[in-house]
Amino acid sequence: MSKRADINYKLVLRIIGFLLMVEGGFMFLGIPFSLYYCGNTCLSLLYSGLITCGAGTLLFVTFKQNSNKNIGKREGYIIVTFTWVVTSFFGILPFILSGVIPDFTDAFFETISGFTTTGASILTDIESVPKGILFWRSTTHWIGGMGIIVLSVAILPVLGIGGIQLFVAEMPGPTPDKLHPRITQTAKRLWGIYVLFTFIEAGLLMLGGMNLFDALCHAFGTMATGGFSTQNDSIAGFSPYIQYVIIFFMIIAGTNFTLHYFVLHGRLKKVWQNEEYRYYIYLIGLATVIITASIIIITNKEFEQSFRDSLFMVVSIITTTGYVTSDYLLWPGMLWFIIFLLMFVGGSAGSTGGGMKVIRQLLLLKNSGQELKRLLHPQAIIPVRFNRKSVSRDIIFKVMAFFLIYMIVFAAGTLVMSILGLDFQSAIGATAASLGNIGPGIGSVGPVENYANIPDFGKWFLSFLMLLGRLELFTVLIIFTPVFWKK
Repeated sequence: MSKRADINYKLVLRIIGFLLMVEGGFMFLGIPFSLYYCGNTCLSLLYSGLITCGAGTLLFVTFKQNSNKNIGKREGYIIVTFTWVVTSFFGILPFILSGVIPDFTDAFFETISGFTTTGASILTDIESVPKGILFWRSTTHWIGGMGIIVLSVAILPVLGIGGIQLFVAEMPGPTPDKLHPRITQTAKRLWGIYVLFTFIEAGLLMLGGMNLFDALCHAFGTMATGGFSTQNDSIAGFSPYIQYVIIFFMIIAGTNFTLHYFVLHGRLKKVWQNEEYRYYIYLIGLATVIITASIIIITNKEFEQSFRDSLFMVVSIITTTGYVTSDYLLWPGMLWFIIFLLMFVGGSAGSTGGGMKVIRQLLLLKNSGQELKRLLHPQAIIPVRFNRKSVSRDIIFKVMAFFLIYMIVFAAGTLVMSILGLDFQSAIGATAASLGNIGPGIGSVGPVENYANIPDFGKWFLSFLMLLGRLELFTVLIIFTPVFWKK
């Protein structure tokens, strides 16, 4: 008989406790905005932060002694998956205690949608929500964008705990990029770039007329590719300048952060030499040209607005940000179908974007092309190349497996949502938008609608899909396999 794996549960609980302390600290950040706008949610945020910090401190202190401080693969997967769940459960406290979202299911849905940077909401009147709570809502995006786990990797060595397995389990994409031989330095540099771009965007938004509160909330949502806005009409009511600023930073957020590091160090050639980045930009350009031309021809709208609306929605969907400037469901059927197809693209590997990731699409296309050549030359060794380097068959197989499982989960999710009573368009829209961490879908969960009318079981199911998508399937699904718990 196989033995159960020797998992260091004390270490797992200690790290989760530390991360809860970090989460609790972030809750306090909304208090100044609540005071400034004369809100009545100061105590809700204060109590929520104290409860979360207290629970985290209790775990951190209680499980202080542990003989093995190395995080293995199993511990890494457990910590990453359960941290997202546990932080989401504690993250509901500001919503519950303030009375903004009194229903537990709705509060959890809103919170995990924030942490997974999905941006799907059940709120019907966002502008009536107190500013302190809205700031916490946007902060969940910012924490989840780069990943609280990556933040912990930068700090864990101070506690005498190594974090390489956390980084591998959390970072999106087929392989994690390292900017430095030491994993801690990589995490610090990623967070440094993330923070830098966030505050640059906030500054540019303020130059366009946004106040500090709106600028920070929308910068958090943009750089995290989250999509929670402080306005009922999302970005539609803001000026063209602000919309173009957000477009620019959505493109940045959907780009591999390693390339930003190269740009900041003057190594611009390495950016355009990257095949994934070129494919990413070409795809945005092609989809924008097609949609812009079609809108102008069919509706006779003026060029600039047609171009801006098309570019904004294409970038928002590909990067899985989910901000909205126009209702694409009012476009001709062919155009919103193109938008739906873009929901399966995703951002670049190593970005804050969700979805399948551009690199996987590119490798699948390359491998398909090479298979045609292999049919003609069965004895030839024809490798798939990416950035002028051969890609191992192991990575190709993993990409193919990911694509297959992704589509199976999408089909199963559509079936479940259909059984719950959603029409077909709404079922595929809600599933694709949740699994891809996009937010707006099609049908009754389109860009001007929300998820308030989804049945409770459906909200829990979609929350699970959000987690699957954010952690790229395998990190979560592997925990449900018997072999994971055996040596």
